[in-house]
Amino acid sequence: MRPKALLLDRDGVINIDKSYVYKVEDFEFNEGIFENLLRFQQAGFLLIIVTNQAGIGRGYYTEEDFWELTTWMLGKFEAHGIRMAKVYYCPYHPVHGIGEYKQDALCRKPNPGMILQAMREFQLDLASSVLIGDKESDIEAGLRAGVGTTILIRGCDESSTTAATFTVRHIREAADHFFDKSN
Repeated sequence: MRPKALLLDRDGVINIDKSYVYKVEDFEFNEGIFENLLRFQQAGFLLIIVTNQAGIGRGYYTEEDFWELTTWMLGKFEAHGIRMAKVYYCPYHPVHGIGEYKQDALCRKPNPGMILQAMREFQLDLASSVLIGDKESDIEAGLRAGVGTTILIRGCDESSTTAATFTVRHIREAADHFFDKSN
């Protein structure tokens, strides 16, 4: 049996989106993230981050800055008993990228490249997997890759339509909503 995954966007899902977060002092975990991830992990999901990081491509910070913050973040998860299987990131931007970073890469959501790479690397059953994102581009990437359940965190904005399986106002609601619906 192939493993299922919980695929997570970073900014807006794991942490509060403060635009181009790359410093530890600016990183603030969303309330309920640890509890939600533990529930999915205990239910047998591999935890995988798939994040666009256009701030690298725009020259706001470096890949080394990204990894410094990521290493710190993963340490915080480990301290809570949470193991991330892998972090995939896309540093490119098709319009605002600088130099080699100016490209419309297959890894940049809404393209499904990061998810498909995870599928190949971990032999994932994407139809049994879940993606949580805070933008339609996250949802589109999941759908294009064949992820079975997509969850959109939309805060209080319920005015626009979405292709997501369902929506929640906050990450702290995601596991409750998913596990209630799947029972």
